[in-house]
Parts: sequence; C-alpha cells; structure tokens
Amino acid sequence: MSTTLARGAVHTGSRIVPDGWVLLRGGEVVQVGTGPAPDADETVDGAHVVPGFVDVHCHGGGGVSFGSSPEDAVEVAATHRAHGTTTLVASLVTRPVDELARTIDAYADLVADGVLAGLHLEGPWLSPDHRGAHDPSLLIDPEPADLDRLLGSGTVRMVTIAPELPGGLAAVQRIRDAGVVASIGHTGADADLARRAVDAGVSWATHLFNAMPPLHHRDPGPVGALLEDDRVTVELIADGVHLHPLTLSLAAHRARGRFALVTDAMAATGSADGRYRLGDLDVDVVEGVARLAGGGSIAGSTLTLDRALRYAVTVAGLEFADVLAALTTTPARLLGRTDVGHLEPGARGGAVVLADDLSLLHVLV
Repeated sequence: MSTTLARGAVHTGSRIVPDGWVLLRGGEVVQVGTGPAPDADETVDGAHVVPGFVDVHCHGGGGVSFGSSPEDAVEVAATHRAHGTTTLVASLVTRPVDELARTIDAYADLVADGVLAGLHLEGPWLSPDHRGAHDPSLLIDPEPADLDRLLGSGTVRMVTIAPELPGGLAAVQRIRDAGVVASIGHTGADADLARRAVDAGVSWATHLFNAMPPLHHRDPGPVGALLEDDRVTVELIADGVHLHPLTLSLAAHRARGRFALVTDAMAATGSADGRYRLGDLDVDVVEGVARLAGGGSIAGSTLTLDRALRYAVTVAGLEFADVLAALTTTPARLLGRTDVGHLEPGARGGAVVLADDLSLLHVLV
C-alpha cells in the first residue's frame, strides 16, 4: 500500500507541529513528527497540513443531487472530496415518507462502505412559514410511525425539525432516543420554545439565522436562545450570501468551539450556472447564487468547504484555528466519529494541504 508524506505546519486537531510532517498509508495517518522524516512513495509540501474536512449538511454537487441514484451520490461525494471534504453526510430535502425510505435503503451500502458518513433528513417536519426551498405540499407533522420507519435503518445521523409542529417536542425526544441528532431548523419557534426543544433533546441548529425568525432586540427568537445555550452546536454558511460577514463573526465568537461550517450545497456546486432541480422545485443559479426559480428563496449554495475556510478567515476575520475546528473536530464530534477530524495516528479521514493564502493544494485520502 502506497505512502504519502505531507510536510508543513501540521494541525492535528489538538496541537500544532511547526515544520512538521504527516505520514499516511492508504489514507490512514501512520505517524506525525518533526525533523528528519521517513521515506515515502510520494511527498507533498505546503504551508499547512490539516485534517480532511467534515461536512454534515450537503445536498449535491457535480450537477447532481442526493436523493437520486447511488451513482449520483458517488459523484456528489467525489465533487466535494476534490475540495477537501473527505467525510460527507448526505442531506435529503423534503420528500414523501415512502420515497425517503427508499432512498435510505438505496444509500445503506454507501454508508457502510464509508462513501457517505450517514444521512440527514432536512424535512418533511418543517414549518410551512419557514420552508425555504422545500415543497410546501410535502410538509407534514411528525408521526411516531413515520419517525420509527425512517430512523430504524441506523444510517440516518441527523433530523432537522421545527419543534412547534403538533407533536414536535415529543418527536425531538423520539429522535434523540433513537441515537440520532435532533436539529432545530426551518422553524418559527420563539426563544422559550427553542429552549424547551433543547431541554427535550435538540443539540444542533440547522443553518442558524436562515429559515427562522431574526434576532430582534425585544424578541431574541430561536437565534438568541440557541447562541446562548452551550448545549447547542450551530451551523453557519460562510459563502457571503447566507450571512453577512459581521453576522458570521458575531455568531462564531459567541458560539466559539460549538459552531460548524457547512456548505448546504446543491447540484450546481462545481458546475456551471443554469437551471437545476432541488426535489420537485426549479432552482436558478446566477453567478453562483442559487434561488428558487422566479427570484424566490435562497435554495442552498454552491459552496465548498475550502472556500468556506478562506472566506471565514480572510473576509469575516475569524481565527484560523477556530475555523479549522468548525470544519473538522466539531462536526466529527456530532457524528460520534473518533477516526476523522484529526491527524493523530490511526485517523482515517485523510489530510488536506493548504498554501499560505489558504488555497487548497492537495487532498490526501
């Protein structure tokens, strides 16, 4: 099995090794050190060597979307892997329960083989008033039978839910008890209900600020409650479209150590502008910005995590170490994965080599 030596400042996830190196064999970290390095079949150099990125909210890329064939899912994973994402959760938009169940079954082998790190159900249990780019005709209230059916496969890792729906808080508890992450999102909940949802088992927030009431000085809403609660990790989309850089900075500083950068990427990621489909809805992508046809809601992004890293550091002014954690150790912790998100011996998430300007040089996986 071939070996690769990556040299630069090594960021393992728990320490920094200046003038260091990482030896990988077959994508697994064998050794981390400094000074004289062992021989390897290939050697690559850069300014920074960091863990492979972990994206827990992604809908597509390479011209195709999750929810279609397993072959398309492989293409999505390959598109994002080329940009440094070596651990990827497949997010499914709102569809009928029967169709979601078929997709979960069809993707089971991809999860077992490690092509995907699991599935994220973003719907159908969302608020019609905060649906974003989800088909309103398919939104439903959470029923125990539906939850048990979709969560029973063991491949679903996260569910986004609006807790104000009838039976919503009980559904949060059911999701938590199934060993699945309950994420609040696409919700009209006020601050009090958001707190009660966290008490019931919510531990994650789907694209904070987006598809929920805004933070207001007399009504903090879910944003205020979730930023204030240390039990919750929040997603932020650092693409310059979903969030103003100041908003990104404020949230990241308040939720330091418990924010994750995600792409929420759709099919056009890595492809040209044009018309695409997101579920049953048409999406127009113009200059890389995806919106429902006719100038409607933002419909995901065309972001990749290497771009999110550069934007968060160079535009929003966040500390590199905090952003790196938001791309690696924090989302890995969500998945309960100890083999990805770091660069200590035994890690299997691969490595990413960055230049001084944080552009991507190599993906080693």
